[in-house]
Amino acid sequence: MIQILPLFRPLSQELVKLLSSLTSEQWNHPTVATKWSVRDIAAHLLDGNIRAISLYRDHHALPPSARVDSYAELVAYLNQINHEWVAAMKRVSTSLLVSGLQHTHEDYIKCLEALDPCADAIYPVSWAGDTQSPNWFHIAREYTEKWHHQQQIRDALNLPAILNRQFYRPALETFMMALPHHYDQKSGTEGTTVIVEVSSDAGGIWAIQRRGGRWNISEQTSSSADARIIIPVDLSWKIFTRALRADAVLSRVTLEGDLSLAGHILTMITVMA
Repeated sequence: MIQILPLFRPLSQELVKLLSSLTSEQWNHPTVATKWSVRDIAAHLLDGNIRAISLYRDHHALPPSARVDSYAELVAYLNQINHEWVAAMKRVSTSLLVSGLQHTHEDYIKCLEALDPCADAIYPVSWAGDTQSPNWFHIAREYTEKWHHQQQIRDALNLPAILNRQFYRPALETFMMALPHHYDQKSGTEGTTVIVEVSSDAGGIWAIQRRGGRWNISEQTSSSADARIIIPVDLSWKIFTRALRADAVLSRVTLEGDLSLAGHILTMITVMA
């Protein structure tokens, strides 16, 4: 279980502080989120707060307006409703966006705190292959959303990153929960081990091993591996949130052993995309 709830308030405070300091030009700056500007990401973050409060506190949720029978259809539906919200919020001033985030953050966090961490979440963490997830994993996924969107803003404006151990390590630990599901696409003999290392104090080392015909998280991160990849910390979040493609980072990562197995991590996506 990843203990992540205490980080929501300080992370939210960092976001409001950041947005309150921006110029008009900075609000309209493009980001690695392709079609979204800084203000669009801020609007999306506000949407996340409001939807969670509506669902958990007020028990209000609309069923999907389109058929959702597959992962691809779910992604398409989420992209659609995200686009609709961001487009409508262009009518709203940046001052109102900031005040909206300020006024919803606390209620949003209280909704997450009220959840039984071991009970089944309403929504599974689909990018990890789950069809049912405990609330603690859902909350961790929520944290990665808040973290990576704020980091997208900082990256776009060349402002200090939040790639420190306090804020990034828990997000990275959550990302790595997708490793077994992602590697299910790869075969391997019994005992085959893949090690993923993200450099820097905020990073870490994770391993998966083939056991019983499946990939599983392994604690043996110091053992010899059939494949190993070392990823610079500043690249890692962009890889896992689909801001950079594998071919764009190959020259900046270190691959050892079975290159097909090692390089497979570069296509792991831990957002709904």
